Amino acid sequence: MVTRYDQKGKYYTEIISKDRCRVIIQTNLHRIHGYLHVREGYRVKDELNEPEKFLAVTDALVYDLNGKLLYRSDFL
Repeated sequence: MVTRYDQKGKYYTEIISKDRCRVIIQTNLHRIHGYLHVREGYRVKDELNEPEKFLAVTDALVYDLNGKLLYRSDFL
């Protein structure tokens, strides 16, 4: 891994640090419980407002609208 520093001491790496946020996502047919990974210093709202952004959900539990668990996925 390469780490670079700028003149002010800020560092840059090839790895983007992220915080894991617990989320519940409601769609027309499903409710998804899991974790969304958000860049450090950003809010979930900031990530959602990014155009053409892929959002990964980990440790996902997918329920139907009646609350019945349909399936589990490590990555969605």
